[in-house]
Amino acid sequence: MENTVGEFLRSRRARIQPEEVGLPSHGRRRVQGMRREEVAQLAGVSVDYYIRLEQGRGTSASDAVLDAVGRVLRLDEVEQAHLRDLLRPARAVGRAVRGRQQVREGVRLLLEMMDAVPAFVLGRRMDVLAWNGLADSLLGFSGRPPEECNSARHVFLDPGARDCYPQWEAVAAETVAYLRLDAGRYPEDRRLSALVGELSVRSQEFRRLWADHQVREKTHGSKLIRHPLTGTLSFGYETLAIAGAADQLLITYTTPAGSPTAQKLAALASWTADGPAGSAPRGRAASAEEGAAPLG
Repeated sequence: MENTVGEFLRSRRARIQPEEVGLPSHGRRRVQGMRREEVAQLAGVSVDYYIRLEQGRGTSASDAVLDAVGRVLRLDEVEQAHLRDLLRPARAVGRAVRGRQQVREGVRLLLEMMDAVPAFVLGRRMDVLAWNGLADSLLGFSGRPPEECNSARHVFLDPGARDCYPQWEAVAAETVAYLRLDAGRYPEDRRLSALVGELSVRSQEFRRLWADHQVREKTHGSKLIRHPLTGTLSFGYETLAIAGAADQLLITYTTPAGSPTAQKLAALASWTADGPAGSAPRGRAASAEEGAAPLG
C-alpha cells in the first residue's frame, strides 16, 4: 500500500511544472515536475507531513489536508477518491467481494427486453457477468469459460482485440485506468491482484499503462467496434450503476436511429437471429456461468 500511495502522488507531481503554479523553475532539478517541498508549501503542510503521506503513513490525514494536496496536484474528483482509498484501505476492505458476483433475475429480464440495444453487465475486476443477444452477436461473448470472461483480459491477451477495436490504444488506456481505480478500492482483493500480475507478466503494453497510475470511472464515451460481418460500427456508450447491486454496471451501446451503424446493427441482428453454435439465443440474457468470450 505504501509504495502504491507514493507512486500515485509522485506521478501526479511529475505532470505539473513549477511555473504552472507560480513557482520559479530556474536551477537544476533532479525530479520531473514539482518537488515534494513545493507541494507541501502550496498545500500549507510541513514537508515532513507530506513525505509521510507519500510513504503511506497519512491514514489519519484530515479531509481538509487531502483536499489541499489534491488542489495543488490538480486531482479530479475520481483521483481524489482514489487517494482516499489508498490512504484509508480499511474503509475499502469492508466492501470486498470474495467470489464471483451474481446478477439478479430482474436485471437479466431487463437485458432480455432490451433487444434493440447491445447491453451487458460489468462487475468487479471488469468481469462480464451477463449480456443480451445483441451484445453477444456484436461482441461474441459466448464460448469461453467463466474465469476468462473479463474485459481487461480480452483487451490485452486476446490476439483479436486490436482488430476488434480500431482505436485499441484508447480502449487499453481506459481499461487500465478503470482497473487501477478498482485496485485502490479493494487493496486486499487477491483475485484482482492475480489478474494484474498476469496481465503485467504477459503484456508489455499493460505494464506501461499500469505504471502511469491513471484512474478513471467508466461513465460514458464513444467506441469503434469492427465486426467481421458489418465492418466498423460507431457507438456511444452509457454506463448505469445497478441499484442494490454493489459494483455492477449496466453498459449499453447506443447509436442514432437511421444512422449507418443502426442499419448495420439491424442487419447483424437479422443475420445472427438463430445465433452461432454455443451462443445464447438472441433476446435471451445469458451469463458467464454459461460460458463467455471476454469482449466488451
